[in-house]
Amino acid sequence: MNEEDEVERPVLVRIPVEPVEAAIEADARDAARKSSLAVRGPVFGVVSQGERDGRRWRVVVEVTHGCPQQARDELNSLLWFKAKDEAQDRQERRALLAAVGRLETEEVNELAVLDTRYRVVRAEEYAGMDAGGALELPRPTDPEPLTPDWDHSTGPRVDDGLVLDPDAPLTPVQAAERLSLRSLAYTGTRYPEAVLRDSAHAVETHPDVLLMPTGFMVVERSGEGRWTVGGRLQATAHDARRMLNSSLTVWEPRMRGLIPLGTPADVDAHTIVAQGPSPAAAELAELAAASDRLREGRLNQVEADGTTYRIARIRRLLRWGSDGPETPRPSDISTVEPSVIHPRLDEDGVIHREEPGHQDIAS
Repeated sequence: MNEEDEVERPVLVRIPVEPVEAAIEADARDAARKSSLAVRGPVFGVVSQGERDGRRWRVVVEVTHGCPQQARDELNSLLWFKAKDEAQDRQERRALLAAVGRLETEEVNELAVLDTRYRVVRAEEYAGMDAGGALELPRPTDPEPLTPDWDHSTGPRVDDGLVLDPDAPLTPVQAAERLSLRSLAYTGTRYPEAVLRDSAHAVETHPDVLLMPTGFMVVERSGEGRWTVGGRLQATAHDARRMLNSSLTVWEPRMRGLIPLGTPADVDAHTIVAQGPSPAAAELAELAAASDRLREGRLNQVEADGTTYRIARIRRLLRWGSDGPETPRPSDISTVEPSVIHPRLDEDGVIHREEPGHQDIAS
């Protein structure tokens, strides 16, 4: 570690003056007084840095994946499709395919391809928690659509178009949170020694932190048990509610066998209940009623069949050093191995689907 690694970047603070921004700041200040922080664990994604980006990095694979290899596989696909659809000539395609080849066999955390650096990054996911152990709900000033839609399509991708700028000015509450989290490190006997060691080392090598945009997630609890994750991170609270509504009316009934798999998505719990009395309708009635309450009141918590569903407000931070955001740590575990994801693509852009050992997952 050199001397530059130990220097913490100064924080530029700006005072909110616009009424909406001032209200958001007041909301954040109130929340900080009332809650403590609970760390959920690491998530992973991919960022890129071009010649004109300076110290900024752009998110190209959302920082939401549960292990480093999942993020590497997404980068594999991103570069394969660039080679297939965007390469201007054989030289560009050759460079992109060489990177794909490495990602198929190696646990690579950084690649330079043409004039762009790609880096697999590690963020820490955390949330506010009240005295009773419940995760923070969406705040009144979090963005909401004027006219909510409840269709079953997926919402906007988290981190879509996000630029990570460590020098961007912060509000006073954001600055206080960022400064207070610089020393965040795992402690306690429940963590393996290697995890504790890597966490303490990261505070030294990446002494600053960058706060990422807030996301929202469905969590659920049966009875008095622990809260567990019920879906992926969403860009807005309404997107999380919409996903919960789809879970209650479309996916949960199919998982329980109350609606056969393969049935069109427009057949849901409401459809079956409306058809009249039946064993399936009796079981689905409570799920349909929970959906109705959720949709009518824009609720952030609803109960059905002994399970409590809550929209939780989730935050993330990236540790930052002299060369940018932190990569996965040695103690971070991947649940999958590097593998061939797409058919072989040659320098002329021809796909060879017939070759053994290649599986066409998404081409």
